[in-house]
Amino acid sequence: MTSTSLALAAAAPGTAHAVALPATGVASLAWLLIAVPAGSAALLLLLGRRSDRWGHWLGLAAAVLSAGLGLALLLQVLSLPADERVLQLDLWRWFSAGDLDVTVGLRLDPLSLTFVTLVTFVGALIHLYSVAYMAHDRDRRRFFAYLNLFVAAMLTLVLGSSYIVLFVGWEGVGLASYLLIGFWNTADADAPQREQARSRENATAAKKAFVMNRVGDLGLLLAMMAMVHQAGSVAFDDVLGLAAEGAIPTAWLTATGFFLLLAACGKSAQFPLQAWLGDAMAGPTPVSALIHAATMVTAGVYLMVRSGTVFQGAPAAQAAVAVVGALTLLLGAVIGSAKDDMKKVLAASTMSQIGYMMLGAGLGPAGYAFAIFHLLTHGFFKAQLFLGAGSVMHAMGDQVDMRRFGALRAVMPVTWATMGIGWLAILGIPPFSGFWSKDKIIETAFVGEGLTPWLLGGVALVGAGLTAFYMSRLFFMIFHGEARWTTAADIEGEVHPHESGWLMTAPLVILSVFSIALGGLLTVGDAFVTWLEPVTGHAEHGHPVVPAPVIMAATLAVVVTGALIAWARYVRRPVETVVQPGNVLVEAARHDMYQDALNEAVAMRPGQGLVLATTAADRYVVDGAVEALAAGTAGLGRLARLTQTGYLRTYAAYTLVGTVIALVAVLAGRL
Repeated sequence: MTSTSLALAAAAPGTAHAVALPATGVASLAWLLIAVPAGSAALLLLLGRRSDRWGHWLGLAAAVLSAGLGLALLLQVLSLPADERVLQLDLWRWFSAGDLDVTVGLRLDPLSLTFVTLVTFVGALIHLYSVAYMAHDRDRRRFFAYLNLFVAAMLTLVLGSSYIVLFVGWEGVGLASYLLIGFWNTADADAPQREQARSRENATAAKKAFVMNRVGDLGLLLAMMAMVHQAGSVAFDDVLGLAAEGAIPTAWLTATGFFLLLAACGKSAQFPLQAWLGDAMAGPTPVSALIHAATMVTAGVYLMVRSGTVFQGAPAAQAAVAVVGALTLLLGAVIGSAKDDMKKVLAASTMSQIGYMMLGAGLGPAGYAFAIFHLLTHGFFKAQLFLGAGSVMHAMGDQVDMRRFGALRAVMPVTWATMGIGWLAILGIPPFSGFWSKDKIIETAFVGEGLTPWLLGGVALVGAGLTAFYMSRLFFMIFHGEARWTTAADIEGEVHPHESGWLMTAPLVILSVFSIALGGLLTVGDAFVTWLEPVTGHAEHGHPVVPAPVIMAATLAVVVTGALIAWARYVRRPVETVVQPGNVLVEAARHDMYQDALNEAVAMRPGQGLVLATTAADRYVVDGAVEALAAGTAGLGRLARLTQTGYLRTYAAYTLVGTVIALVAVLAGRL
């Protein structure tokens, strides 16, 4: 099978790999989706300070243009028959090595265009918001250059027609996240010590994210090596087509699946590579919104669903995806319940919600579409929540400690209302978007035989209750109860909360519309599931071990219970302005379940020990042997020098003694 084949390869009922048709019309301009933001980023970086006054508008214009082109592409593909909705645009031949021939191309299908719509539309709103949020930052132009780079890299990732083009975008979002997480790491040498310390912390957070993602990248590299070994290619049409035909042995598919899962764990902050996500909050809040809603962390879910045919042939790897997702969704929810930093609560929330998506992707064809459905709805309400948090920070002097908030509803009505909509959406309260997407994953988790559906479904149900608790805790601590604002007597200084300007509130209002209506609209007639069928295939959804209405009722019950517990604890009772000691679980959650300590014990300290041992061996064994030989030679030289007196009678004596010794040796030999 070649990349230009015009056929539909089916692996098994419920799985499919559609081979692409040539792109025509507007689709032939798809390369501009990447070129426009990438070109804008390059121009802003090359012009430097000369573009400071207008650079942010250029960055915004590039994002808006990409969003417009993305919408045009979506409409074109929607107008095609369902079996023709996979298009490919080959751009140029990159390189060849032996039988391996790599072409740079773009794949336009329902999966990639779903991501294009999310990335460009939400990205454009974040750019608009950033114009005001970063208004007083001396490096705003550079910030917009990095944002454009982030969007271009993510679009490369989701539009690439092969794993190696995907990998280019994969590394691009890693670079952009490093630059943006550590954006505020440029404190002047004469800045206050506190500012310099924060700058170093930001740099450390960026490096942590970068290094942990490199661990995941190893998985993607190994997966591509396995693909080349078995399929002789890294193109989607070739690799996934052969996997669908059953031409790749199960053992190799399983190994490839585990390698891909490792890559997804790094990029999407899934256990055990999730520890970088909380530290990533060091970057400006719009960066957090972009990372958590539309780019970086969604890439792992995309990789799992795009590679669904591989996992269908590797049941063990597919089960591992579901287990990792279930574990992470629970882990993130527990951590989020104990954090007081508003942004870190939202970061834990993202970890947990991505866990739901990974769980859906691990449930096979029945869960692929629901995983992407939840990714799409989550992208809108999570961007809304992060941008709302940025609005609160703007009003509270960049503070993030929820214990010093409260009663902001009266002074920030627009932010309160829009964050309230995002809160209801993530809780899954009908008719908000999260209800339609997350509940489908929970329902699908209860499908199966034996103990598995009870375990996976039970974890998903408990996670929904915990989500309701910690997100309600965040909402109530920020906007309700009594005011606990800092005063002139506090180190943070006195605050005067106020509503943000329209450049910041307008994106919140627009996102609210999608958080309310998107999920319900895409559910009508199974529109979204049907839309994704050219990629995910048609799957008959089995019957859950518990009737679907009972699961829905149970989910709503635990959600309402979690919200009521948060209301009783953080509205009915006073909130302490300082952290109080907690039990073992609370303290562990406050320290991210000691994941950093575990990573250091497993990965860092053994490496440090190896370095110390190697250094000691080099110093005392290798260098020691060389130095000992040199010292011995020098010692022999000194001994020989003692015999060189310059006196003739001494040398005659040496000759006589030598002659006597030689004669004795000869005579001894004869005897």
